[in-house]
Amino acid sequence: MILPALLAVILGQAVPEWPAKPASSWVQGGPLTLAGLRGKVVLIRFFMDADCPYCRATAPSLNEFHDAFAASGLVVIGMYTPKPRPRAVSVDEVRGYVKAYGFAFPVSVDADWSALRRLWLEPVPNAPFTSATLLIDRRGILRHVQKGGVYAKDASDPQARQDYQDMREAIVALLAEPP
Repeated sequence: MILPALLAVILGQAVPEWPAKPASSWVQGGPLTLAGLRGKVVLIRFFMDADCPYCRATAPSLNEFHDAFAASGLVVIGMYTPKPRPRAVSVDEVRGYVKAYGFAFPVSVDADWSALRRLWLEPVPNAPFTSATLLIDRRGILRHVQKGGVYAKDASDPQARQDYQDMREAIVALLAEPP
């Protein structure tokens, strides 16, 4: 369980740039950097293949957020992280997962987990999930975290529905702020 005090420490902090390696392994829509996305609201979701029930259940929410808010300044980014541990993976292999999920937004391959470590596992030791979602404001500041697992508006789990609603409200609020 992530302690609320730990989240309070990382929320409101500048998000570090992801390492160069994921930035050079884009399935689609890249290469991108956080610095290059200043002025946009950025949602980063760490995900894996369709065998992950959390990723499969959350994929429709990511597609919905991209479709609904990209024109308003939201950039959804998928970071593919192989499980259960880092391993070599080809862009072509990940392209199949991206197609299965129907992702139309940028997706990077983080085969060695360097981005996952820098952006999530190091700031949040003992994180209960690696499938976290980070929501970053137009200035590069972390404003909302979904700690992993599922978030979906039609989920049977009330927490997953609440997490979806919280994420959607946070996106709307950040997009309403001036660039």
